[in-house]
Amino acid sequence: MTDSGEQQAPAAPALRLACELALSYLETLPSRPVGEQATLAELRARLGAPLGEEGVEPAAVLRDLAAGAEPGLIGSAGPRYFGFVIGGSLPAALGADWLTSTWDQNPGLYAVSPAAAVVEEIAAAWILELLGLPAGASVGFVTGCQMAHVTALAAARHALLARTGWDAGELGLQGAPPLRILAGSEAHVTIFRALRLLGLGTRSVERIESDGQGRMEPAALARRLEAGRGTPALICAQVGNVNSGACDPLADIAALARQHGAWLHVDGAFGLWAAASPRLRHLVAGAVLADSWATDAHKWLNVPYDSGIVVVADTGAHSAAMSATASYLQQRQDGGRDALDWVPEFSRRARGFAVYAALRSLGRRGVAELVERCCGHARRMAEILAAEPGVEVLNEVVLNQVLVRFHDRAGGGSADELTRAIIRRVQRQGVCWLGGTTWHGMAAMRISVSNWSTTADDAELSAAAILTAVREERAELAGLAGRAG
Repeated sequence: MTDSGEQQAPAAPALRLACELALSYLETLPSRPVGEQATLAELRARLGAPLGEEGVEPAAVLRDLAAGAEPGLIGSAGPRYFGFVIGGSLPAALGADWLTSTWDQNPGLYAVSPAAAVVEEIAAAWILELLGLPAGASVGFVTGCQMAHVTALAAARHALLARTGWDAGELGLQGAPPLRILAGSEAHVTIFRALRLLGLGTRSVERIESDGQGRMEPAALARRLEAGRGTPALICAQVGNVNSGACDPLADIAALARQHGAWLHVDGAFGLWAAASPRLRHLVAGAVLADSWATDAHKWLNVPYDSGIVVVADTGAHSAAMSATASYLQQRQDGGRDALDWVPEFSRRARGFAVYAALRSLGRRGVAELVERCCGHARRMAEILAAEPGVEVLNEVVLNQVLVRFHDRAGGGSADELTRAIIRRVQRQGVCWLGGTTWHGMAAMRISVSNWSTTADDAELSAAAILTAVREERAELAGLAGRAG
């Protein structure tokens, strides 16, 4: 029991225990079932209790929390989690994240944490170099791609309206000149959520036709831009379709944006990291010609949650949309970095430490190899699955995404129902975890390979587990049909 007065229990015993619990979890993670091992009711029973009048010793709290939570933890940090585009945590990044919590720095101002400011400055420069983006662009560290979109599109809104003589920061949006917003027909939901948060709405978004893999069609974009010539335009492109992994042809789209004076924003949540790979960067050719970019570090860079990155070429528009001043703030006048100029928050986690550690531990070659390795595992899984009769790979496996659909070899039954049933069976098995999606009106299994620790053995073991589920589900259906007959 802790004293609510000035006396506090020593921190060391609890923190040593936390380290032991964390290491125990990491050491057993590869062999654990990937899905949850407790129901909602069981988790509530394990973790729920009335809040007591008196406190509990920190070590006891941590021991109870670990025991109660672990059955409800998804093995998303492990090597056989393919459900969403979720990376794990590189050892250096995880260690830096532990230090980040210990140091407890607020990176909003240089004056509050000089070390956090300088680390973000250095990590930002590394990111621009690694991804082939303009060296003078501004960079912000946010929670994830969602807030990276919000930040970048706020800068776009400010710049586009400023060209018409309207100051969005001072005047808001009431009475503002209209903006055109154009996005591919398979743009990610976070783009539309960002538009809602920024007061731009979603109803007026012009959806541009995409090809069979989800890539925006430049010819269709050209027609739309020409039809609305004269109105400021914001184009939202993507590299790394959330289902197929396909990348929009950015060079062609950027040329159209320049021709029409439009702002081009790139959603590169995971696909932008292809730029770090000599083998894959052709997929994102032309990215450097955009005006803003959004990506995640907690995906392919494999740093702990939460970690997103926003980059804006027009540093003036970026800071005008984000910056804030007050008499009590000690802001830099000598070129030092005040992070509040580039992100929506002042008080936030010092995310730059983990990003810095990940990049330094990998180096340019290591980042490229990580991305290429994940794509190789995705291709191998696609090859194994496609060799099975009645298994169809729906997409061109250009990055780390595989879409799979299952058919009844006897010709009966619904492929949608069979596909969803196989997904559920794989999830119950626990060897690997993957999710489902609906793509072009069809149910599909979606496999996303993003973890630094996934090996070729993990990929083959997971593909074998999926095929086992396919055969078991078909056998069960055949048995049911036989009994019904």
